[in-house]
Amino acid sequence: MTESELIWRISGGSGDGIASTSQNFAKALMRSGLHVFTHRHYPSRIRGGHTYTEIRASSEPVKSRGNGYNFLLALGDSFARNPQEDAYYGNEELKPLSENLDELREGGVIVYDSGLLDAGEIEEFDRRAEENNWHVYPIDLRGMAREQGREVMRNTAGVGVTCALIGMDLEYIQDLMREAMPEKILEPNLEILQTAYDQVKEEHDPDAHDVAVPSGEHDEPQLLLSGSEAISYGAIDEGCRFIAGYPMTPWTEVFTIMTQSMSQLGGISEQVEDEIAAAALALGASHAGVKAMSGSSGGGFALMSEPLGLAEMTETPVVFVEAMRAGPSTGMPTKTEQGDLEHVLYTSQGDTHRVVFAPGTVEEAYDQTRTAFRIAYEYQIPAIVLYDQKLGGELISVPESTFDREPNPDLGSTLTEAELEDAPHNAAGKYERYQHDVADGVSPRSLPGQKGGRFLASGNEHEPSGHISESPENRVAQVDRRSQKVEAIRADLDDEGNQTPHGPEDAEYGILTWGSQQGTVEEAVDELNAAGHSVKSLGVSDLVPYPVEEVEAFLESVDEVLVVEMNASAQFRGLTQKELGRYGEKLSSLLKYNGNPFEPADIVDGFESTMIDGNDDVPGIETTFVPAAGD
Repeated sequence: MTESELIWRISGGSGDGIASTSQNFAKALMRSGLHVFTHRHYPSRIRGGHTYTEIRASSEPVKSRGNGYNFLLALGDSFARNPQEDAYYGNEELKPLSENLDELREGGVIVYDSGLLDAGEIEEFDRRAEENNWHVYPIDLRGMAREQGREVMRNTAGVGVTCALIGMDLEYIQDLMREAMPEKILEPNLEILQTAYDQVKEEHDPDAHDVAVPSGEHDEPQLLLSGSEAISYGAIDEGCRFIAGYPMTPWTEVFTIMTQSMSQLGGISEQVEDEIAAAALALGASHAGVKAMSGSSGGGFALMSEPLGLAEMTETPVVFVEAMRAGPSTGMPTKTEQGDLEHVLYTSQGDTHRVVFAPGTVEEAYDQTRTAFRIAYEYQIPAIVLYDQKLGGELISVPESTFDREPNPDLGSTLTEAELEDAPHNAAGKYERYQHDVADGVSPRSLPGQKGGRFLASGNEHEPSGHISESPENRVAQVDRRSQKVEAIRADLDDEGNQTPHGPEDAEYGILTWGSQQGTVEEAVDELNAAGHSVKSLGVSDLVPYPVEEVEAFLESVDEVLVVEMNASAQFRGLTQKELGRYGEKLSSLLKYNGNPFEPADIVDGFESTMIDGNDDVPGIETTFVPAAGD
């Protein structure tokens, strides 16, 4: 496997430039013709604390982080609070090396900054290196950088060393530097890159190990994007021109990208005092006639519960995004989890009417955000895009043609002044905005300032012109009409097919998943079939309204199903059993909730141990198996 892909991990401390260095290296690998997928691990601290980014590069498309990795560049933590082993957090300076050994593959390469790190301080390092045939290169990157006058350039030196050891030409790195760096720092960085490269070429044999950069060629131009970027660009292309929010990891990335874009597009971004105000401002903007959105992470989204209910009652179209992180409360704000599903499905009060999408890939994040806006404005209903830190922060190379679609500024079911002339009005001349008997439950709306479009928008139950009404007959009519929308939306979405099947149609076993685990599950399915098992998968994105027919057909077609998700309470399995309870005895769960996403090997091991061998315990300590109800 080392010959077909490079999985490069760069580790250091928060503030050491790990993210920017890895992103540029990923771009260089992509430009060289490779398919790229990145995974980022970082603590909830501004500076200091062990962080790493992993880049998987292959000549073939990749959908997930790999099983382990084969090249480590350990820079050390230059912001370590305490370098003593008996400190509360241990020796933080050493962690970028000491905490990255367990997943390094046999035959892997280790480059560490000997100007900051001493491998001799790690217990049994030499023994482990020999047993695993690791190729270890202690190189004084810090010293090289100091010779050039800027210690931060040790990152650049580390990239030069990497390129020399894996046989990668410096051309793509140099081009990126020339594009991004101001002249003042460009020449020193180009010099240290070349110096480090040449020194390693002279002093070390690059053929001493089997880790090498693969070669590849793209059929069309590629872009390197995260799910946060895809959500933002989907919103922009679908005509969103207003966003309000308050920063909260990991939703902040979408808010930042949208904020940077709004001023260039003639739109408005507002950072407000809290998430209640943010959601309320988005509703007000939408009511006034602009496509609007807001969002947050779990704790902030909880504050949006009341405005969400107001949007449902007033039938004001709006899009919210909710970026899950490990919770509850503050939890682990920079770690990934899928624990907010039930929160998003059921927050607010009463019989609610909303749409919820959980895209599984960067491409789906773009497409389904556009769909969320279309559905919200055509059916006058709040739509929620639910994702997590994994999808939001990981970068993947995507064909440029994915985004070759026309923008859509259309406001959906909104009447013109000419159309309002013939629309029903009450005796006082108010437009009957909430008519009982309309197609698909959608009563067209008017906008403030339109002649003949005046109505009341109340959070209370109301009769057609918006006046408060507690009439039992009106209440039933309005609830039934709003419920019709969900049925119409399900029929609409069935034409789009947001669920993603993978694997042989006649497979014996199934794996069901949702959201960001989709690509990892698909790679696991490929590995399982290559090992002689008969497995297929279905990634579900439409959570409300639930795609009953598609999931039912999948469950009917297999003998047993493993439901893979990142939470401790099997929330998606619970939703599936709520909608399709008669299949409960077919469903078992594979759960992971330690803050790290699944690797394909986790799913392969879990499947073989539980579905094939019949064990109740999954090997290892990071996953949990919950058997089917009938077991």
